[in-house]
Amino acid sequence: MRTYNYNEFTDDFSMILDLALSEDVVIKSKEGINYRLIPVNENKIGKSPFEGIKGIKANVSTQELVEIIRQGRQEN
Repeated sequence: MRTYNYNEFTDDFSMILDLALSEDVVIKSKEGINYRLIPVNENKIGKSPFEGIKGIKANVSTQELVEIIRQGRQEN
């Protein structure tokens, strides 16, 4: 995580926005309040919304999973 003060942020705005695409960026305001800079459209740059989520091993076949999902949709 990188932290920038307000002046650094305004001086290097474009570079810091680009950096926020690949790592955590915090901006510290003149009042001392920290703000985390999070890109809104990060999925549009090729990242999966599931990036960083670990999978689990489940003893369920694809067909069973499809049936469970269909049943859930019919109930709602």
